[in-house]
Amino acid sequence: MIYGILVVALIFTVSMLLRHEFALNDRGIFLWKPLSSTLMTVILLAAFFRADPSDSTYTLALLPGVLLCFGGDMALMFTKKSSRAFLIGLVLFLLGHVAYTVTFIAFNGFHSSDWISAAVLAVFGLGVYLYILPGLGSMKVPVLFYVLIISLMVNRGLSTFSGNYFSPVQAWLISLGAILFYISDVVLALGKFRHAWKYGRINLAFYYAGQVCIAMSAGFHFL
Repeated sequence: MIYGILVVALIFTVSMLLRHEFALNDRGIFLWKPLSSTLMTVILLAAFFRADPSDSTYTLALLPGVLLCFGGDMALMFTKKSSRAFLIGLVLFLLGHVAYTVTFIAFNGFHSSDWISAAVLAVFGLGVYLYILPGLGSMKVPVLFYVLIISLMVNRGLSTFSGNYFSPVQAWLISLGAILFYISDVVLALGKFRHAWKYGRINLAFYYAGQVCIAMSAGFHFL
């Protein structure tokens, strides 16, 4: 019940955020983006009311990643006013991916099947990077490093199907969340470095959906 209420509320706030993003209305963005990011954090904390207390360590382990991404959200709101804001946001999101990656490794370890998704992600990630390369300028190295880290995060997320700690529901939520997060960043990169598109901020729908899936995974250890 609590997840249903929070998710419906988030759908509303993200819908309003997208409306103002498409209209290039900074005032609306500065209202609805912090609200959406705050709800995303609350959804993670709601796991404390669903999960077995003995499993709260996973919820706490996800918190740094969620908070770092929250910071990245806030930084990206200022990209029109500061050229450094995008780089700051990029670094915060990168650290968020590192935090998620470390969490998935700590609770799930490594498995032989991981090489399959690693190979697929390596090919796809390299293709995206080469495609946006002409527009990267001085961002070539930071973006390359970002592609490597987010690909590793998705790889570790998909690996949860092979371990013993996560339930099947958690594995689906984590994997879907990681993939949606990846799609969001690909759409954002294409819009910023290759094709300017008025509706490119649709990536936020994928981003929040991905984050919510990862956050909700903390509350389904028993399924």
